[in-house]
Amino acid sequence: MIIPLDLISGVLSFLFTLLIFSYLIGDNPLFRIAVYIFVGVSSGYIAVIAWWQVIWPRLIQPLISAMLSGSLLEKGLIFVPLLGAVLILMKVSPRLAGMSRVVMAFLVGVGAAVTIAGAVAGTLIPQVMGSINAFDTASVAGKDFSFYIELVTNASIVLAGTVFTLIYFHFGARAKADGSTRRNGLIEISAWVGRIFIGITLGTVFAGVYAAALTALIERIMSLIDFLGNFL
Repeated sequence: MIIPLDLISGVLSFLFTLLIFSYLIGDNPLFRIAVYIFVGVSSGYIAVIAWWQVIWPRLIQPLISAMLSGSLLEKGLIFVPLLGAVLILMKVSPRLAGMSRVVMAFLVGVGAAVTIAGAVAGTLIPQVMGSINAFDTASVAGKDFSFYIELVTNASIVLAGTVFTLIYFHFGARAKADGSTRRNGLIEISAWVGRIFIGITLGTVFAGVYAAALTALIERIMSLIDFLGNFL
């Protein structure tokens, strides 16, 4: 007798859903079993992905190709990442951990450069351009004046939110005669407005996350009901 795959997946889904829901009555061995299985499966999946998409095609295959048919320069270059990987593995030994500092410094420097460049090119510049393009009236050309008012209002809110939020993270302050420090009054007011924009943004994000979590919960409950309905 061949057991249908849909039945097996349905039983496992039903079982693990109940194990996770058991956390509602407190931490217990059933919930821990589900978590351990999830962590183990996730670790195995990540290891397989890392091997077949990173280690094998980007290290092992180029190394084999260079050793078999590559030039002397290619053979020398291919050993650079291999040497770096070996030096990083030296961190497992306290006596040899110092040998990995150069490689770690290189990785941290490259990572910081990529992160900063990505933040500027992917976040800062698009945000500035978005605030500028929000005032583009070409989209409402020839339409009623109310569309123009709506465009300017929305663009002004976007621009104000961007400016006041950036001012909120301005921590420059001047020292007073009594030794205390305080920011300029205009900066303080602008930072207070920026705090309001940040609160609205975080509240909106939390509402979205909460709604997504409720949607997932409802979907799981409905799947349990449907699974039980098939056997009743």
